[in-house]
Formats: sequence, C-alpha cells, structure tokens
Amino acid sequence: MKYGIIGAGAMGVRYGVMLQENAGVDVDFIDTWEPNVDKIRQQGGVTVARDHENRRVVPINIYYPEEYTGHPDVWIVFKKQMQLAEELERDNKAGIFHDDQYVFSAMNGMGHFEKIAKYFPKDNIICGTAMIATRMDGPADIDFMGAEGDEVMHMARYNNEKPDTKTKAIFDDFTNAKLGPVFADEWKGMCMSKVVFNAVTNTLCTMFEMQMGQFIEYPGVRKMSQQLFDEAYDACERAGIYLIATRQEQVDSVITVSKEYKYHYPSMYQDFSKGRPTEVDYINGYIAKIGREHDYVCRTHEFVVQEVHMAEMMRKYHKPQTNVADKNDDSQKAGVRV
Repeated sequence: MKYGIIGAGAMGVRYGVMLQENAGVDVDFIDTWEPNVDKIRQQGGVTVARDHENRRVVPINIYYPEEYTGHPDVWIVFKKQMQLAEELERDNKAGIFHDDQYVFSAMNGMGHFEKIAKYFPKDNIICGTAMIATRMDGPADIDFMGAEGDEVMHMARYNNEKPDTKTKAIFDDFTNAKLGPVFADEWKGMCMSKVVFNAVTNTLCTMFEMQMGQFIEYPGVRKMSQQLFDEAYDACERAGIYLIATRQEQVDSVITVSKEYKYHYPSMYQDFSKGRPTEVDYINGYIAKIGREHDYVCRTHEFVVQEVHMAEMMRKYHKPQTNVADKNDDSQKAGVRV
C-alpha cells in the first residue's frame, strides 16, 4: 500500500522512514512548516540518526498540501494537538482527502480522533499509541532514540470492531517496518493508558525542566506518580473507560522508561523550551475534563494544568532556547517524543 504522512516532524518522519526503508512501501510526506520543507528540499531529504550515531540523509518526497496530487491508501497523522484542526481543514481544502482512504494517528494527548472523524468515515479510522522516543533537533533533523527493535505501539479501530482486511494489511506493514504493533480490543482505554502516563512524566519533567533520569532521583516520585494515576484511573472508571495497564504497572513504567531515557526530556519540553504552547490541556486537562463530566474532581490534575500554564507565562521573563539539542552532549536538553 501507499502511505501519506501528515506532519514531517519527529514521529511523522520516524514512521515514514521506517515504512519506506524496512517495509519497502511508497511514502509521501505533507508538511506546512516552511523551514522544514525548505531544508528537506535543499539537502535532498531528511537527516536521520539513531541515538546520535550514523547520521545520514534519507531521500523523501515532501509536499505542501496544495501541491499534492497523489492518492495514498492510508494517511498517518502526526501534528501537535493545537495545530491539528487548522491542518486538517487546509488539507481538505487542498482536495487530498478521499472517501476510500484510511487514516491512522498515534498523537500524544486526546481529542484528535474527533477532529479526524470530521473528514473520514468512522470505519476508516485507526487509533494508535506509540512508546517510541524520537526527537527533532531542527528542521529536517531527526534522531531515533533507542535500539532498533525496541519500538512498541498499539492500534485499535475507532469503531472498536475487529480488524478488517485493510487494517490487517496496515498492521502487517507496521510489523515489517519494525514498529512493533500490537492490536488492542478498544481504542479509548488504549489511548488513555498513554495519556495518563504522559500526564506524569511529560508534565512534571517539563514544569521543573528536568531530565527523566533526574525526575526519578527524587525519592517521592512513586508517591507523586501514584497520586496522579489514582485520580486518572478513578475518573476513567467513572466514565466506563478501562485502561490496558494496572495502576501499579503504570507507576513501575514511569521508573523503567525514565531509566531508559535518563538523559533526555519528554516531548512536551521541546515546545516549552522554544516558547511554544504545550499540550497539557490535551493530557492532564483531558483527564480533568473526564472527571468533571462524571462528577469527580481531579484536583491534582486541575492544579498541574494551571502550574504548567503559569510556567508558560513565566517564559516571557526568560530567553527561550532556539535549539534545545547539543549534538555533542547527551545531557543537553533535548525534546524526546515519548
């Protein structure tokens, strides 16, 4: 099958390049960030490394929506939550969406599938999550984090039905791409499992500008994590959403993942450090919203959302970093898409 990637950032490039190189399928990229498109065209592709090593330029096809005349079988969407509605509207006006196409997304946060469903039939939408750390050091400059074969992702149909023929074919392509796909029975619990994880690591590390390894040095990290997870699970259970992992498994995963990526910052930090809005409203804020809708107040998550927005406000008193990655020093602040 042919794939189109909407958003040639860290995760879009990760998926597209691995599909192109490992699965041997045709891939086109759609992007609207001019410095990124210009750099890719200037150097004839995107610069890719794995754990800072073996840097190389991978040729890719890159287009603005208005330029694109292709017809991929599947769209893969990776945009920031706050950018998605505008992106989808622009893509639709450009006439690149068609009724026979399927769409997959494993974006951080929640709320994106409702936006995608405005343009695609519900039966054609595949929801996903990805525990695949990737960082973007600048335009057309991507670093895949972790050894090849460590990639793990989950996928489920938006209609919660069993995989149809095309969904199985996408799963097979993801498998051949070495993206580590696993089918889940129900999309909402699957996605919320990732959201509640990010509500701890992404948010707290960003707020205090800590590396993930520094975060777990604090002796109270398990207690803090448990408090946030308990609220999130209580809210989800009241809403009839049941997560894949148990509460204890989530706490344990915070420690495990933070040890694995001890020198790095979660993806939210990349936006924060560059003066951009974070996705906290779509992570902790979404958990708090579920609670409010079901007569349960997630007091800690509500408070954390305000804390992050206060930290965002305080950036005007500090000079944002123009490039958070120092290629010669692993310990520098690098936004990792986790």
